[in-house]
Amino acid sequence: MAKNINNKAFNCETQLKLDIFRECFREWFPVFLHNPYVSHIYIYDLFAGSGTDAEGKYGSPLILLEEARGEDAKHCSFIKNGNKQITFIFNEKEKTKKQEKFELLQSNVTSFFSKCKEENDCGQGCTYKHHCTNKGFKDGFYDDSTDFQNILSNSKFAKFLLLDQYGFSQIDNNVFNKLINSPKTDFIFFIATSFIARFKEHDNVKKYIDTNKIEFDSTKPHECHRIIANYYQSLIPADKEYYLHHFTIENGVNRYGLIFGTAHTLGMEKFLKVCWKYDNLAGEANMNIDGNHKPGELFYVAGNSNKKDAVKKEIKEMVLSGRIADNITGFKYALKQKCMPNVLSEVIKELESKNKVRRIGAKSYTSTDIHKIKVGSKDYYKIELL
Repeated sequence: MAKNINNKAFNCETQLKLDIFRECFREWFPVFLHNPYVSHIYIYDLFAGSGTDAEGKYGSPLILLEEARGEDAKHCSFIKNGNKQITFIFNEKEKTKKQEKFELLQSNVTSFFSKCKEENDCGQGCTYKHHCTNKGFKDGFYDDSTDFQNILSNSKFAKFLLLDQYGFSQIDNNVFNKLINSPKTDFIFFIATSFIARFKEHDNVKKYIDTNKIEFDSTKPHECHRIIANYYQSLIPADKEYYLHHFTIENGVNRYGLIFGTAHTLGMEKFLKVCWKYDNLAGEANMNIDGNHKPGELFYVAGNSNKKDAVKKEIKEMVLSGRIADNITGFKYALKQKCMPNVLSEVIKELESKNKVRRIGAKSYTSTDIHKIKVGSKDYYKIELL
């Protein structure tokens, strides 16, 4: 690898962000790789950086390439035997005239492919295509001379967009609206939440975000990214089935965050799985965002989660009022509340034990891959009140 001009190693918070990127893509890629209705997969890293830190640790572009290769190059082997095309687009544009990060990005990506070919005996060349571009984000996003907009709109193509922006200004309402209305398109973007909270009334913030719709609670600064995520949620039409989740990364007094978007329950399941792995209390932060009791405190109970308890209480009330009348509705509600679907199963088991409800249909409590559950299928059930 070329020497990195970045003279610092990734800090713990940056490494956490990259780990979430990695595991999210690891979950996402095989789904579309094995989808017979997808002819081409495009992976975009539009704020790619140089590719490594000062110690040579992989940044997002090389992480994406490594995960797309798979353990023992298993994904490459699958692609060689099929007709699916995979294309990576890495973009980096600095404000300075000299584009050192971009040059390093090109060098690091080229080195990755060269080393990969040597280690995996790719005599006929790599099955993956890649391009490194040097454009401002908005210039590239709206550039009519490229196929980017056509690719986003094509339902036969799967798209994964990693948008690790510097600050908050690039993912404005127009960009967000385009992303959520693009078929088979999942995305993660980074946002500097504390800056928005600190300068909410500044014109440079209002230019990109309608802060009149945002109310931060100064007594709960740790929740500021949750509030920003709710703002983006408010931009989605109420009648549109779409899923957003967020993850707060606290670094000292500052809070940053990730926002993930998908139109598919499976995409949401997989991202929630990653987030709950890193935060088993709320699935959304690298700190105790909901004030759960800690080990050693009087009311601490291992495994208790204030968030799960609140969502289960809501689900129980909705079941008993008839607003949740089958498992599909309950599973999707759980996802919307940023919980794994199995919280519904826990509620139903409890209500059954108290003779409050019974299931009509499936005997199992299957609560994964809920997109496969259709009305009348073997895992579908209605909920009857007793």
